[in-house]
Amino acid sequence: MKRVMIVDDASFMRLILKNILIDNGYEVVAEAANGEEAIRLYDIYKPDIVTMDVTMPIMDGLAATEAILAQHPNAKIIVCSAMGQRNLIMKMITAGAKDFIVKPFQGDRIVAAIDQLFDRV
Repeated sequence: MKRVMIVDDASFMRLILKNILIDNGYEVVAEAANGEEAIRLYDIYKPDIVTMDVTMPIMDGLAATEAILAQHPNAKIIVCSAMGQRNLIMKMITAGAKDFIVKPFQGDRIVAAIDQLFDRV
């Protein structure tokens, strides 16, 4: 079973993502509400995939993505953000995020993005 960590400051978004992932056979091993938590939890759980929000308090998704990838260059991070964050999404892709999903998202798009990453391995 593939292990996923969800990073989003909105608890309802984490719940929506968690339900979609569990319904499609993924294990959600951790949830973080900001980038600092994401870095700490990544080190503990070493998930197969991270879904990363862009705009969060304390530490944003770009800084967290850069920090995780600096320590774990093979980390697979998918950006989940509103289209209004286009510049930050592009910076995250440049920093090493593997894909992005625009909010509000559909369950099949999330599953397709994750499945595609695992097909590449």
